[in-house]
Amino acid sequence: MTRSTALLILVCALLGAAPAAAAGQIANEREIAMLQNAAHGDDPGAQLLLGLAYLEGRYGLEPDQDKAVHWLRRAAREGQPYAQLLMGNFHADGRVDHNPVRSVYWWRQAAERANAEAELKLGMAYLHGRGVDKDPKEAAVWIGKAADAGNHEAQFQIGRMYMEGYGVAVDKERARSFLEKAAAEGHTPADRLLQILLATGKDSTAVYRQSADQLIAKAKAGDPQAQYELGLRYESGAYDVLRDDGKALHWLTLAAKAGNRNAMKTLSHVYAQGQLGVKADPARAARWARRAEAPPKED
Repeated sequence: MTRSTALLILVCALLGAAPAAAAGQIANEREIAMLQNAAHGDDPGAQLLLGLAYLEGRYGLEPDQDKAVHWLRRAAREGQPYAQLLMGNFHADGRVDHNPVRSVYWWRQAAERANAEAELKLGMAYLHGRGVDKDPKEAAVWIGKAADAGNHEAQFQIGRMYMEGYGVAVDKERARSFLEKAAAEGHTPADRLLQILLATGKDSTAVYRQSADQLIAKAKAGDPQAQYELGLRYESGAYDVLRDDGKALHWLTLAAKAGNRNAMKTLSHVYAQGQLGVKADPARAARWARRAEAPPKED
């Protein structure tokens, strides 16, 4: 087997499987040396593999973030989409210098090469105005591409956008289609929103079109549906609010105590799984589930 053929096999394995799984195919020092030589020879696939090796401490190499970034950046500049995605992530989480604009730059490079995760991240950047001007319509374009590629979080996000008419025209059939796909893969927020859509029919978008400020005002005034929706927004960090588990739990609890059955069902899942900063509490989860299914009290 020639060096180029062996390297091609390694790169194809990486691109066709999870990076960690592909990494395990490098079995001996000779192959490691071959990989290093190819990376120094400006082969972007080898640079990606070597960068991941230093990032994860594989092939007997010591973890070294500086070397990992060195090789991943080189691969990204050579047009390797997974490396571009990672460089965007690094600038977003501060692993390199925290810089949302640079994150968007690299995510866009990867998204234009059809990397679904980068398409989602670029869309979310447009949705929240992080590193780029807020543009819900452009957000919908990129999130929609990721959803069409099978990304479950993107399917939830674009389903919600079609449900609310945010960045796109209201389209309940498309909303249901995307939410069903995400829910079928175990995406809990998608399943919750799907149940709301199916239960409330054509009136389901009324409160969801509200801006964050409008929802907060209604929630503070005691509107249970607004409290529920606001809690869900804080849970996901979507639609003009930052993610905040404490605020999500606060508003969901107020809504549930005020009689909102969807909030009760949500809390049953929260306590069953130990989400939103609380410890798993099966007894409390069961109580909320029973309250959600109980017949309404007579006046």
